[in-house]
Amino acid sequence: MDLSFFRADGAALVPTELAQSMWDANQMHGVAVSGALGRALERSVADLGRHDLRPARLTVDLFRPATMDPCETTTTVVREGRRICLVDGVLTQGGVAVARASAVFLAPSADPEGDVWSPDARPVPPPEDVAPPTDVPHVPFFHSEDAGWSQQFGDHQNGSRKRSWNSAIPIVAGESITPFQAAAAVADGASLVTNWGSGGVQHINTDITLTLARRPEGVEIGLAAVDRVESDGIAVGTVAVFDRRGPLGTAVVTALANSHRTVDMGGIEYQDDGSRRSR
Repeated sequence: MDLSFFRADGAALVPTELAQSMWDANQMHGVAVSGALGRALERSVADLGRHDLRPARLTVDLFRPATMDPCETTTTVVREGRRICLVDGVLTQGGVAVARASAVFLAPSADPEGDVWSPDARPVPPPEDVAPPTDVPHVPFFHSEDAGWSQQFGDHQNGSRKRSWNSAIPIVAGESITPFQAAAAVADGASLVTNWGSGGVQHINTDITLTLARRPEGVEIGLAAVDRVESDGIAVGTVAVFDRRGPLGTAVVTALANSHRTVDMGGIEYQDDGSRRSR
């Protein structure tokens, strides 16, 4: 089975079942939307011939529910300079904008000399006997302090700190997913890592900001909860982003309480072929 979030139909992207949100059967999840916009922005910079630039920041605003209808992405180069390039993107459905993104691409150089603080402790992937290295999409592994690593979602419906390990699904059928597209898509999972608690997922994220000091090596991406603050139904979650080599950057999500439509993750099972069922 050719797993992907979309199939191409001319300029349009047609969502597959894998793009379907758990909030509503006619709603796309943010992983698909963020991945589609990341793909468009990366292609825009490639079209400039700027292969010297590296994606450093992606912000996605999810301001309307994206439905399971065909969509299109358009991009605008805001500024192209010698060391920096800013690109904006919009995802539309039926001519109406439902999400937007902005990205910063930077030219790498040499690290300066001198000592600067960084954390000693960094998150690491699951042991290789648990999650062998692969570029084949699979059900994400989750880690919670109460349960360790597993692919059984019910093990992690608790109030402890969480991590995830993901082998990214291609954005468009027939295309190989790039490391940046993988990070752009998986970054939306920061909401799950930071907002999934003992009562299920009770928040829906409104935006994602991904920062990258380097490109991932491959398409396996990890997320580890670093901080979470909530007040009056508005939650901000921060995760560390990493791969098998080490730290990559961070992702931050802002979310609104949505407890009247709680997603019970403990009652969901996924298979590697993309199928999902409720227990």
